[in-house]
Order: sequence, then structure tokens, then C-alpha cells
Amino acid sequence: MYINKSVKKRHKQSLKRQKRNKIAKSGIKNVLKKVSIAIQKNDQITIKHSIKIIAKNASKKIIHRKNASRKISRIMKKNYIANNI
Repeated sequence: MYINKSVKKRHKQSLKRQKRNKIAKSGIKNVLKKVSIAIQKNDQITIKHSIKIIAKNASKKIIHRKNASRKISRIMKKNYIANNI
């Protein structure tokens, strides 16, 4: 199946990274769900924590930095609107 040892190793590494990235991305999705509830309850600690998680995943290049920036911006916008109505 594999041509040589290095190909086998690279495949093994890619599967490991794929697993790690999948866990992190599902974590981001869960955080985004919690944020919508936190905004309704005006829970600033949860909102700050979620922004930190998104930024951390962007720095690890699990998600693109502009994608992370867009998500953070949308969270901040929703939070601003909810608190200033």
C-alpha cells in the first residue's frame, strides 16, 4: 500500500492531526452555541472565554485567522446589540 516508510509516517501524522483538528473544530461549534445563550443571560465571562478559545485555535492554525476574526466580530456585535437595547 505504501511506497516507502516516509509516506507511511506522513499518513500516520496526517490522521493524528486530522483527529486533533476535528476535536478542536467541534469545540468551537460548541462554544458558539454557548455564546448565544450567554449573550441572552448577559454572561460576560463566558463570552470572553469563548473569544479566547477561538483566538487560540486561530493561532494554532486550526481555523484561518480571518475566519476567527469574523466569528469574534459577530460575537461582539451581538453582545453590543443585546446590551444596548
